[in-house]
Amino acid sequence: MRVMVLVKATEDSEKETASAQWTAEMMKAMGKFNDELREAGVLVMAEGLKPTAQAKRVAFDGASRTVTDGPFTETRELVAGFWIWKVKDMDEAVAWVKRCPNPMPVPSEIEIRPF
Repeated sequence: MRVMVLVKATEDSEKETASAQWTAEMMKAMGKFNDELREAGVLVMAEGLKPTAQAKRVAFDGASRTVTDGPFTETRELVAGFWIWKVKDMDEAVAWVKRCPNPMPVPSEIEIRPF
């Protein structure tokens, strides 16, 4: 089973200076976690996303297309990064997420979505 593990954005992660908020300790812990995922054969892909100030949305209405430039304001609905994992089931995915260091310097959420 493949899952997409979504790191939800925070107000801080949407700032252009977001990467400066992660301490060396946080980066080391996340690197170790990614190494463990890789060694276990779980990690397929992982990426962080740029803040939505650099993004665009395209709205569809019939044949009409409307493009909206970021930044987008509803932070709780945004994604800051993701992994794609190959796991045996959702329980395994949850177990891995529970081992994950907090991906943000503030309280945060991770969402798991199966393909």
